[in-house]
Amino acid sequence: MGVSGRTAGMWVGRWERQQQRYAVDREERFTVISDVVEHLCTGRDRPLLLDLGCGPGSLSARLARRLPGAEIVAVDADPLLLELARAHHADAARYVNSVIGRDGWVEALAPGRAPDVAVSTTALHYLPVPVLLRTYRDLAALLRPGGALINGDHFPPEERSCSDLTALVGRRRVERAGGPAAEDWEAWWKAAAADPELAELFERREGSRPSFDAQEGEGNRDLSVRHHTELLHRAGFRHVTPVWQVGDSVVLVALKD
Repeated sequence: MGVSGRTAGMWVGRWERQQQRYAVDREERFTVISDVVEHLCTGRDRPLLLDLGCGPGSLSARLARRLPGAEIVAVDADPLLLELARAHHADAARYVNSVIGRDGWVEALAPGRAPDVAVSTTALHYLPVPVLLRTYRDLAALLRPGGALINGDHFPPEERSCSDLTALVGRRRVERAGGPAAEDWEAWWKAAAADPELAELFERREGSRPSFDAQEGEGNRDLSVRHHTELLHRAGFRHVTPVWQVGDSVVLVALKD
């Protein structure tokens, strides 16, 4: 059973508002990612884009508006968020349920040709470091020559005192923009779980939560730009640079020769 467009629109709208708590200058970060994608795809008739950890389609929808001729494949492991994306942003992308970094995840995308650009925002930090490196290698092999990975996320400095400063800058930026939304991550999920129209999707979600080998560790939220750069070089990306930063919110671009 699918979700109605009205219900999906309401929950996606609430998602957009609560996410403003966590991504400093979120809209500007989306715009910067779109700027870089547009630049890298100049002269390509129908560029192929991958949206990794797409959630309810926030970045895919913005990219589709910026590059209406692009083909977008959006992947996520959460069946509920994917269904919201399909119902509310149906024309933006082809949505694929797959666990990024798990064996066979690239094959599940079935892109049909080498992608021009892979993008991600506030998603890859869930991957344990060995899985993140494996994912970077998969992408380096998958992308066309001259292609790129663009990742917008929080990359704290290596020194704790500096990390506290960049976090402070981010918090103050949110406060100056009008303060955080009333609803946070936990409140959004609690409210969504009480919606009868989403009950079946929550059952599927509980039965399909992704997990990795405990020996691989947990997420990589503490990795700095330098550590990500080292992993990207090891994976086969020759050129890596941050192109935008506010506090510890960064857009990092890795180019393939």
